[in-house]
Amino acid sequence: MEKITGFRWFNLISWGVTAVLVACLLGFTYLRITAPRSAAAAPVAQATGTAVRAASPNPVQNISFMQLPAILRKLTLKTIIPQRPRYGVITTTVQRGDSISALAKEFSIKPDTLLFANYDTLQDNPDGLRAGQDLHVPPTDGIVYQWKNGDTFDKIAAKYKAVVDDILNWPGNNIDLTAPAIQAGQLVVIPGGTRDSLAQVLQTVGAGGSTSAGGCAPGPASRGFFAWPAASHVLSGNDYSAGHPGIDIAVSEGENVYAADNGVVTMSLDGWNYGYGNVIEIDHGNGFVTLYAHLSQRNVGKCDAVGAGQVIGLAGNTGNSFGTHLHFEIRKGGVHVNPWDYLSP
Repeated sequence: MEKITGFRWFNLISWGVTAVLVACLLGFTYLRITAPRSAAAAPVAQATGTAVRAASPNPVQNISFMQLPAILRKLTLKTIIPQRPRYGVITTTVQRGDSISALAKEFSIKPDTLLFANYDTLQDNPDGLRAGQDLHVPPTDGIVYQWKNGDTFDKIAAKYKAVVDDILNWPGNNIDLTAPAIQAGQLVVIPGGTRDSLAQVLQTVGAGGSTSAGGCAPGPASRGFFAWPAASHVLSGNDYSAGHPGIDIAVSEGENVYAADNGVVTMSLDGWNYGYGNVIEIDHGNGFVTLYAHLSQRNVGKCDAVGAGQVIGLAGNTGNSFGTHLHFEIRKGGVHVNPWDYLSP
């Protein structure tokens, strides 16, 4: 038998100690893993004999990340429905407080377009608007025309200063481009079309356009700018446009109306007078003329000299008027101009 030397003994003892340590570590790890599964401790009896519940164990549980609570988000469905373009003529009923300017803005068209499409109802006069009226509303700026026998595309386009291709290609006209034809009586939209309004035709007739002192002694030369003819500087209804050659100023019944500049009265009339009702016209020299319509009272007569700021009448609702307001016009050289360009701030 081979004799075991001291060095071999040392190796054997080292390996034995290592094995014991490994066994202890493995046993400790096993106990740690299996400890939560052990039964809860039994109740401990107090001296009184009343059982006391041990504290509930709170073992560590192995939870998968898939079981963790997620961040909840509230779902909000947003459905955006695109607004489809309109190609046909529709009808709207006038309500109290409506005006041509407001209705045109509501339907994204020009006031003149709305007037042109309703000549039979309004006769190109926006002050003829009344609650309960049914108005045709074109889908775009231009003319709505009822086709007649003998009409041609070139003829109608030239008449309304439009482009033939615009008429042919407008989807609402439903024209077969391989054989363009329109039946008599059919309503046709003429995009971009325009015409002279009745106010433009009458601007050199009667209340529509005096350009001189009208037989009266001429007054001083105009300064080229004008004071407001009423205390209010607020628009009450219709703004300036080709079909409405002035602005409607918000006033109360019987409120003072003032001369916008020095001048001579060239017209002071009552009655219908192209829808103006009681109306005063003043010549200010240098080709400038102002007009004040729908008055309830006239305080000056023809050929009277007036000064800027003088009371010339009282506001009212006469003539073809839809509610109390002051219709105010400025003309230069016999042509209507936009009052906003000449009124002082």
